[in-house]
Amino acid sequence: MKPTQAARSTVSALATPLTQPAAEPYYHAVGDEVEVFAAAAQSQLPVMLKGPTGCGKTRFVEHMAWRLGRPLVTVACHDDLTTADLVGRYLIVGDETVWLDGPLTAAVRAGAICYLDEIVEARKDTTVVIHPLTDTRRALPVEKRGEYLTAPPDFMLVISWNPGYQSVLKEMKPSTRQRFVAVDFDYPQAEVEARIVAHEGGVDAATAGRLVKLGGLTRKLKGAGLDEGAGTRLLVHAAQLIARGMHPLAACTAAIARPLADEPDTRNALDDLIRAVF
Repeated sequence: MKPTQAARSTVSALATPLTQPAAEPYYHAVGDEVEVFAAAAQSQLPVMLKGPTGCGKTRFVEHMAWRLGRPLVTVACHDDLTTADLVGRYLIVGDETVWLDGPLTAAVRAGAICYLDEIVEARKDTTVVIHPLTDTRRALPVEKRGEYLTAPPDFMLVISWNPGYQSVLKEMKPSTRQRFVAVDFDYPQAEVEARIVAHEGGVDAATAGRLVKLGGLTRKLKGAGLDEGAGTRLLVHAAQLIARGMHPLAACTAAIARPLADEPDTRNALDDLIRAVF
């Protein structure tokens, strides 16, 4: 029995959005990551992005989706992410039962790029579902519907994680890691990072250079009070506040120091760094 118009409308409203920006998302390549990703896409291989928080992994995927002309589905992984969250589930709409594709299934059907951000945050029994999509089968079993979806050529699976931050309990299994082409990410060199901060934050080159210097100083505190230093994303946030008229000291405190630390001594050390730079 076909679902009614009301049920179809409900499912349509809840459906996974496929994004495809009309304008090019700004990304400054720092190595051969563009070429590796493009070659993997042509070869129908999955890709794993490894690097610290805020270094540009998500923007890179957005840029490559635009470059390749493919829609993008992004999933922020977390501890409570279930297989049903990825694959789909039945919903009760009024007196009807209708099926709603999860983001992974929607991406397979559409021939999109599916980006699973921070994959190790998801439950181990959930990530197993991606295995058939990452070998020669390139298929997704949708067991609740009795379907076996073969991925079209344009479908691509991309995952990311931060090896330097995740605990031992959240390491990725070798059986999963060895299915992917891997690309290492890190913070760009200071000159390149300053250009990125100036472009994305709307500040002049001198201000961007100071923000990058501050970011570099915070990264030296990793393991000495900080789990991680300021990523490029935080530097851009501070730049955006400065571009809105905030004093650099206040902007850096709000956008960099406070998100990084809660412990009083570490916060004081970050405040000293901000005053030294600005």
